[in-house]
Amino acid sequence: MKRIAIMFLIGVMAWNLKRVSGQGPMQHRNATIGERVSRDVDEIYVKGLSFLQRTQDERGTWPAGEGVGPGTTGLAVLAFLAYGEDPDFGPHRDVVRKGLRHIIGSQSGVTGYMGPSMYHHGFAMLALAEAYGVVDDDDLFDASPSPNARSIGQSLKLAVRAALTSQQRNRLNAWRYAPNASDADTSVSGAVLMGLLAARNAGIEVPDEAINEALEYFAQMTAADGTVGYTTTSEGGVESIARSSIANLVMAIARRQDFPAYDNTRRYIIANRNTEATWPEYARYYQAQAYFQGDVGIWKEWNDRLIERLKKEQKPDGSFDGDLGVTNSTSMSLLALAVNYRFLPIYER
Repeated sequence: MKRIAIMFLIGVMAWNLKRVSGQGPMQHRNATIGERVSRDVDEIYVKGLSFLQRTQDERGTWPAGEGVGPGTTGLAVLAFLAYGEDPDFGPHRDVVRKGLRHIIGSQSGVTGYMGPSMYHHGFAMLALAEAYGVVDDDDLFDASPSPNARSIGQSLKLAVRAALTSQQRNRLNAWRYAPNASDADTSVSGAVLMGLLAARNAGIEVPDEAINEALEYFAQMTAADGTVGYTTTSEGGVESIARSSIANLVMAIARRQDFPAYDNTRRYIIANRNTEATWPEYARYYQAQAYFQGDVGIWKEWNDRLIERLKKEQKPDGSFDGDLGVTNSTSMSLLALAVNYRFLPIYER
C-alpha cells in the first residue's frame, strides 16, 4: 500500500511538472507581482469573453464581418489564454480547443502557411506559440485519422518555417500580405515578427539572423522623430502611434534597446500617448504592450485612462465596435487590458 501511495505521488509530481513547463495557468493571476486586477478590468474582460464564447461557430472561428481566418481566431484564442484560466480544465476549455483546431486545420501541411494573408499567419502563429506548453494537446483531435491532426508544436514549427521562407524571398527581409511578396509594410511585419519572437521564447528554433534582419528593417523605417513609415521610410511629422508602438515593441521583446530607433519610438509614443490613433483598437493593442515593456509608470497612467474609456465603449452584450469588425475589435480591446493579468509569456517584462 505504501509503494502504491509513493508511485501515485510520483505520478502527480510528473503531471504537475508537465503543466508548469509552459506559463503556469494553474497559479493565481498576478501572483508573481503581488498586484490585484481591478474590478473594472475584470468586469470588462469577463463580459468580453462571454460575448466571444457565445459567438464562436462550430468551425471554431468567429464569422463577425471581417475577413474570417486563423488570424481572427488566433486573436480571440489569445484573449482567452490571457485571462489565466486553466485551458485544459477551466470554463473556456472547449472554446480554446475549438479555436486551436481551426488554426491548425487552416494550415498547409506542405508550406506551413496559414492564409488568407500574412496578417492571419502572424496572429495565428502568435496564438500557437502562447498555447504551446500550456495546452495539453494529446486529445486535441478525436481518434479518427485526419491530415490536419498535428500537435501544437508541429504546427508552430511549420508556421515558423513558412514565415522564414517568406522573409528569405523578400528583398526587404520583412513581410507583406502575400507570402511571396517582394515588398513589405511595418504593420504586417509586426504581426509576423511578434509571432516569431513568441515562438523563439517558447523554445522553437528561430535564427538570430532572421530576427536581426527584421529589426534592421524597422530601424530603417523609423525617422529621427520616432515616427515609422508604412511601406516607405518615414520622413517625420506624421501620425504613427500604431506603427511606432509596433517598432518599439518588437525591439523591446528582442532585447534590442540599444537601437537608436528604440529610443526614438519610445519618446514618440510617450509624448503622443493621448493622441487618438487612426485605428484605435489596433493601436491600443500594441500601445499597451509597448508602454508596459518600456515604462511601467507610463503604462499605469495610460492603462487607467484605457479602462475608463473601455467601460464607456463596451456594448451591453460585451462586444466592442470598430473598423476591424466586432470580433477583432473585441479581441484587441481585451488584449490591450490583458497586460493587467500578465499571463501571456509575450507580456512578461
